[in-house]
Amino acid sequence: MAERIGAHAARPVPLHDEAARQEFVVSLRQYSGRVLGAGNYHVYKARVEPAFTRAKGRGPQSGMELREAMTADPFYQFWSAIHRNSQEMIWDSVIDTVERTLPETVAMAAAPQPLGSLRLDPALPIPRYNSVYDIHLQPGGYHTDQCENDIAAGAIYDLGVPIYSLQRMNSNTNANGVTMVHYFQTRYPQLRPLRILDLGCTTGNTTLPFADAYPDAEIYGVDLGAPCLRYAHARANALGKSVHWSQQNAEALDFPDDHFDIVVSTLLFHETSRTATLNIFSEIARVLRPGGVTAHFDGFHARSSEPIIEFLGLWEVDNNNEKFLLTLKKMDVVGINAQNGLANVRFDQTPYLTGLPQVSAKGKGYMAGGGFGDIDVLVGEKAL
Repeated sequence: MAERIGAHAARPVPLHDEAARQEFVVSLRQYSGRVLGAGNYHVYKARVEPAFTRAKGRGPQSGMELREAMTADPFYQFWSAIHRNSQEMIWDSVIDTVERTLPETVAMAAAPQPLGSLRLDPALPIPRYNSVYDIHLQPGGYHTDQCENDIAAGAIYDLGVPIYSLQRMNSNTNANGVTMVHYFQTRYPQLRPLRILDLGCTTGNTTLPFADAYPDAEIYGVDLGAPCLRYAHARANALGKSVHWSQQNAEALDFPDDHFDIVVSTLLFHETSRTATLNIFSEIARVLRPGGVTAHFDGFHARSSEPIIEFLGLWEVDNNNEKFLLTLKKMDVVGINAQNGLANVRFDQTPYLTGLPQVSAKGKGYMAGGGFGDIDVLVGEKAL
């Protein structure tokens, strides 16, 4: 059998039948997203857009305007039900592997790890935006402990990411982190960071590329979820990387002022709230040193797109427990960061690096555009 995507010594290894189920879910999601999903575009052009234009005297101008009409269409309902079921099947297909190997994986993660450090806070309150529902439908979310020294949430996430992304995150499932590193190296080649902070690090998929790119820097990863951080620490050691992990709420970091040269996040803010977003941006401005740079890849509303593409991008709001995404798109994140004292706040475009061929989104279904082509990165600098 070929080497499995994301393989490392800390990662549970599926048995033959478990791997077959996981590969089936990948195929189902590819079919649902790319083949059936393309039908939404055709339905929009053939039925929904003409009916909307007759009723309003103009064409739709945003994805939100399409919400009522598209969700009433029987084809969209059919596709959405299948796609929602395929999302639930991601976790169903990997949980068997994690539960079967849990005693060994917990013991491995609980053993002394020579590289980096792990700092947990059992008294840390989990905010409501992370506890009231399971984000991405992952059972128990990212923070729930099922046993002492639990790592299950991290292992489930690590096995689920390649399936969720249709195996488009490259062999180390770290395309998001590699993309952000590429941004810093190409836009800020003069930056020689001593300390780098990754907020919402989960299992470290976004963190470790910074350890590779900046071997002389101290790398820090922060997350709410203890089981994810335990797994991240073991995963980093299995891959020979030194990172300092800590369980904190990014709204109230315990790092000193002016401490980090780079503060980065990847797909963090859309899983929080309006108040949390304001607090996190304020904390970033506080811990970023003068001359430092902060950059974030998330569901900010940086560019307009064709209404049907925008609408399909909002599928996650209604069907994948990413409830804050729509509100985040309406927030003036550039203005918020400027008010916090950051300079040259802007959106930059950078290529998303998967190591796979680039695919156009238009007319190719729901999933085809997610994660391919150029992405928008929110950037700010702290003046000297």
